[in-house]
Amino acid sequence: MRGVQQIKKIQTDDKKKFYNYLNLKLTGLICEESDWLANLSNASALLWLLLEDINWAGFYLYKNGELVLGPFQGKPACTHIQIGKGVCGTAAKELKTQVVEDVNKFEGHIACDSASKSEIVIPIVKNEKLVGVLDIDSPILNRFDKEDALYLEKFVDTLNKYMDWSKVI
Repeated sequence: MRGVQQIKKIQTDDKKKFYNYLNLKLTGLICEESDWLANLSNASALLWLLLEDINWAGFYLYKNGELVLGPFQGKPACTHIQIGKGVCGTAAKELKTQVVEDVNKFEGHIACDSASKSEIVIPIVKNEKLVGVLDIDSPILNRFDKEDALYLEKFVDTLNKYMDWSKVI
């Protein structure tokens, strides 16, 4: 049985330092674990634990031409999302990170939690194929910016480095 490393919140205004810590902890959690479900569960729990001002963090996985709810932390969520619909479906269709400052101004936003005010969605692409998306919601307007996008894309890169996505899709 593998033990879980000590994970502590860090207090810093330096996003680079924060996200480097986050990715270091992610690597420690998943680098020796082959089970995709365990890894995505721990990844969403890590985001939930360490990111401030969020109310949902998790994954939607690409299956049978749509996004299907995967491991997450937060309130119950939409189970199926069509490609091109909402922020997650748009990120999946465009294969481009979506940073939404105000979800009420995003045409076609899917409101799983009415408390969500802003959102960031990072597509997960491996070998030029869509695997899914990382979705994070916040009850704060303008919670996410380009710097968050850059570092959360690195979080997804860390997942891609250690995950065997062929067992997921």
